[in-house]
Amino acid sequence: MRVVTLDRPDKANALTETMLASLAEAAETARDDAAAGTGARALVLTGTGKVFSAGADIDAARAGLATSPLWERLSGAIAGHSGITIAALNGSCAGGAMGMILACDLRLATPGAKLFYPVMKLGFLPQPSDPGRLRALVGPARAKRILMAGEKVTAEEALAWGLVDHLAASGDLVQTAESLAADVLAASPDHASAIKHLIG
Repeated sequence: MRVVTLDRPDKANALTETMLASLAEAAETARDDAAAGTGARALVLTGTGKVFSAGADIDAARAGLATSPLWERLSGAIAGHSGITIAALNGSCAGGAMGMILACDLRLATPGAKLFYPVMKLGFLPQPSDPGRLRALVGPARAKRILMAGEKVTAEEALAWGLVDHLAASGDLVQTAESLAADVLAASPDHASAIKHLIG
């Protein structure tokens, strides 16, 4: 199992271009290694501090990061992973950071965390693949509540909606992710990939 951790807690793990590029490279390496049968069949994304990620760093977003192709590159690599991918949200997740968790197979969150994607208010478009993934999880009306009405959804509401799959205390998140990935980790790469492909 490979764990990738956002580590800028003093800035609520707000993403800079360098961080986003590093995340994309890590996800691509994990995807390619898993496909070759040489790497971990489980990829876990988490963060340090009380917030998973506030999304794009405001200064970086204004400088062009909000429309960077790196967002789609990251979410595409996560979605293309042949094993299991899990977002272990140690706190709230906002803005563009929603894309990487929507691309994961499963999402864990701490009680009280909030998920929101205020693109309408900020004047940006969501990344191209995000609305479809969001709609698949929560349905069209709830996707509009998040993307158009700017609704902040608590982890408890997100669990009821299907946006989050499990709630766990912050200190238990990675352990819970490992437990959920146990069968995949014990299986052959081809078997895990075949079952994931059948699910779609």
